Amino acid sequence: METFTQTFTQTGKETVLPKQKKTNAMRILDREGVKYSVMEYQVDDGKIDGISVAGKIKRDPGIVFKTLVVQGGSGENYVCVIPVTEELSLKKAAVNTGERKIDLVAVRDIQNITGYIRGGCSPIGMKKMLKTWIDSSAEHHISIIVSGGRIGTQIEIAVKDLSRVIRCQTADLIS
Repeated sequence: METFTQTFTQTGKETVLPKQKKTNAMRILDREGVKYSVMEYQVDDGKIDGISVAGKIKRDPGIVFKTLVVQGGSGENYVCVIPVTEELSLKKAAVNTGERKIDLVAVRDIQNITGYIRGGCSPIGMKKMLKTWIDSSAEHHISIIVSGGRIGTQIEIAVKDLSRVIRCQTADLIS
């Protein structure tokens, strides 16, 4: 499957590259026959937060989503995918997971749990399939943008395709 890649530099000039090194997330989407677009951006300035990334790829921050890993009081881990412009409501996440209490997983534990590092954590292709929820605001968009599985790479994908591939539920998750 051919994908479209846009690379954004700090000067704001866009370069179209037909091929790039595939991440695990991209290989899974290819195997599933899912169409997606890849956007790469410079990370030299260290700005990898969601709002900065949206600016670098010249997209509305409302369609750029971040992947958060949380842990319930039971010790089970879950994934919440929410817009970068919003904050996760731990109370709503707990209600949706059926846990009494939920906390964000410590940054130092993210790679061990997901196989990804902070700033490159994709909801697609984690080393173990975790129960996942996408904020219901995603339903207002045809496609959203999530991490491509490494820092400097984002994937735009249809919400319905993402939901099918990661077998997630939709819920109100934001404060």
